[in-house]
Amino acid sequence: MKNRNVTTQRQTGFDRLTVRELMERHVQYGSPQTKADVLASMMIEGFGAVPIVDDKQRLVGIVSEFDLLAALRRGKNWNELSAEELMTKHPAFVGQDTGVTTLIGVMQASHFIRMPVVDSEGKLVGIVARRDIIRGCLNCEASFEGQRVTGYW
Repeated sequence: MKNRNVTTQRQTGFDRLTVRELMERHVQYGSPQTKADVLASMMIEGFGAVPIVDDKQRLVGIVSEFDLLAALRRGKNWNELSAEELMTKHPAFVGQDTGVTTLIGVMQASHFIRMPVVDSEGKLVGIVARRDIIRGCLNCEASFEGQRVTGYW
């Protein structure tokens, strides 16, 4: 009986998490004019997708590794292509107050690896990846047991 209560308490703590608590706030981003070769370099050093923002930091698109590979397959030269030519316009995003269970549902239904996070004005404020959700779950369980999972994976 005691183990059943522990499981319930762990799930309840995790279920209360929001995107704000899980997201990465330091996000590399590009503009519609950013060249594909620059975006590719950003992906090597960070996430597998780069959000594209306008001059007011509003999310207008996203360029992924998949987009870069598609351009290569078509024989395109990355240093001649802009983000605007490659990006998915009006990409899916979440708000900072989105609950973790909603986030999981959206990401699983669409097979997303990561999603941009925007504020109420549509400005990019972060990015959240599947691994951030997993880390959040581990931290809830570890916190319940008096530990914390840290580090960069």
